[in-house]
Amino acid sequence: MPIDVLTVEDLSFRYNSSDVLSGISFSIKKGDYIGLVGPNGSGKTTLVKVILGLLKPYIGRITLFGDDIAAFSRWDKIGYLPQHIAAMNPRFPATVGEVVAMGLLSKKQFPKHMNRSDLAEVDRILDLLDMKKLKNTPVGELSGGQQQRVLVARAIVNNPEFLIVDEPTDALDPEMRDRFFDIMQTLNKEKKVAIVIVTHDTGNIGRYTSKLLYVDKKIVFYGSFEDFCTSREITQFFGEFAQHVICHRHNQNPNCPPGDHGTD
Repeated sequence: MPIDVLTVEDLSFRYNSSDVLSGISFSIKKGDYIGLVGPNGSGKTTLVKVILGLLKPYIGRITLFGDDIAAFSRWDKIGYLPQHIAAMNPRFPATVGEVVAMGLLSKKQFPKHMNRSDLAEVDRILDLLDMKKLKNTPVGELSGGQQQRVLVARAIVNNPEFLIVDEPTDALDPEMRDRFFDIMQTLNKEKKVAIVIVTHDTGNIGRYTSKLLYVDKKIVFYGSFEDFCTSREITQFFGEFAQHVICHRHNQNPNCPPGDHGTD
């Protein structure tokens, strides 16, 4: 039986004596593609940071690829793109290609050198994100959207088995946003990468991901979008209109509730 990519058991986290997360339990399997959503202040980014070991202490248990997080050492299996990345200093000396290549270093033992295969992989990823022509450009000279694409490339260049991206498309134009989600779809479908996308855009995330994890300090819902659309309990919790806002993109599904389209 395959080992879960991630298991979270009865997780709680407090910050300044306030409960941010309470009694969180769920698991993620290979090939899952999850939209992590919830209102502002619901604990989405905190949950991600606790899962990645960036925030401590907490109550509960977290395992990654079957190992307790305290003993986990294969961080090269995980790609992470954090939220609200500050613009890079114009004097930062690294080029686009060099920043993306940094994403390969976690898989290398000392001394860490790039070989021909590594450089070819950097070129391939830059080509996917329409950045190859900027490979030798200092990252500090790029626009905010271009810098975001560079950091997306760095997160996926090492072919992670588990990828977490927090509000990844905020700085991207519509064309590049569509390309980003095409890349995510390819990683998920062809390579079975487990993906979690943190977003406030509940009205559109159903276009892309197959599962919804709705968090508001605790888990409100975790399951397929089809189940979300047809759940009477969710209708009672959110109200019919709010439920439809989240699931209306699945309008090929006759079970989705009718109503006006909306945005979050």
